[in-house]
Amino acid sequence: MSNPYIARSPKIAARKLGDEMIVMSAVDSSLYTLNEVAAAIWQSADGRTPLATIVANSVCEQFEISEAEAMRDAEEFVTQLSTHGILLVSDQPIDVRTAQ
Repeated sequence: MSNPYIARSPKIAARKLGDEMIVMSAVDSSLYTLNEVAAAIWQSADGRTPLATIVANSVCEQFEISEAEAMRDAEEFVTQLSTHGILLVSDQPIDVRTAQ
């Protein structure tokens, strides 16, 4: 993964509870609980901001973690959620209005 753009799928429902985010897939009703760091990434996934920028601005600034470690963890998180259709991933900006 080389600095992809990520966007929240339009086929999900989400609710913030405290520092966590609860996300449900409308496709298969799978439920995911995102910790504080994962929730920060998920909330910043607008389709226009590259993952490295999200990590630098939303993760490293808020949490005491090195950029290299945060990027490794973020890439793993994005891969997992994209496999389940929760996040959309592209090497170019994503228009969430037309994303499937």
